Amino acid sequence: MWTVIDSPVGELRLVAVDGALTAIEFFPFADTVAGDRDDSDPVLIEATRQLREYFAGDRKDFDLPLEPAGTPFQQRVWTALRSIGWGETTSYGALATQLGMAPGASRAVGLANGRNPIPIVVPCHRVIGANGALTGYAGGLERKQVLLDLETAALF
Repeated sequence: MWTVIDSPVGELRLVAVDGALTAIEFFPFADTVAGDRDDSDPVLIEATRQLREYFAGDRKDFDLPLEPAGTPFQQRVWTALRSIGWGETTSYGALATQLGMAPGASRAVGLANGRNPIPIVVPCHRVIGANGALTGYAGGLERKQVLLDLETAALF
């Protein structure tokens, strides 16, 4: 099941399966999605509430049941992403090091980061280049900048 919400980064489609959030998709949406639209699903209602609080600057952490589909390596990367604090950033190399890999494994970490099916909640937007530059984001660099600005603006 799924629902669509408005946000500062455009429409988002939230997808839930078996009581867990499995995806957040940026518009334009893929042609296929599991199940029917269900704006009354408890997981989707709670995800909507928490995302609205986040966009309003009132939420720094998400507390949702998550079930992102991915390889064991991708799962490790996505778990590590959740340890990046609100308003903070890290580099792909630093994330690789955190995972016990050589900094040169940053490309593999970047590829896993780019396949994160639950952006925003699993904060892949907080990973930037080693030189501080914005690099790749599945939702586009403009959206990444909006998300980072939203978090840093609320710090002051």
